[in-house]
Amino acid sequence: MSTLKNKVQLIGNVGLEPTITNLENGKKVARLSLATNEHYKNGQGEKQTDTNWHTIIAWGKTADIIEKYVTKGKEIAVEGKLSTRAYDDKDGNKRYVTEVIVSEILLLGNNN
Repeated sequence: MSTLKNKVQLIGNVGLEPTITNLENGKKVARLSLATNEHYKNGQGEKQTDTNWHTIIAWGKTADIIEKYVTKGKEIAVEGKLSTRAYDDKDGNKRYVTEVIVSEILLLGNNN
C-alpha cells in the first residue's frame, strides 16, 4: 500500500488551451485546467451534473506531449500527485492552491 500514497487519477476534459512555458534553465512546463463531471439524480429524480475543476501541471516530456496533442475540449486521463503551495496575493493575504503534478498522461477520445 505504500505505493498508493498521494496518488491521483483523473479523467476529464481540458477547459482552456494549455499554457506552455519554456524556462531559462531549458525545462518546459505545461499548465491546464481539467473538468471532471459527476452525474447523479437529486431528491426529485432530476439528473444533475456536478463539475469540478483541477489545475494540472506537467513537466519535461509530458509537457511536450501536451503541447503537441492536447487542446481545449480534449478528453484526457492523468495520473500524478497532489501538491499544495501558498503565496501572498497583491493585498498581502495568504492564498493556497492545490495542483495535480502529472507523472503520466493518456489521450482519450476526440476533441469536442
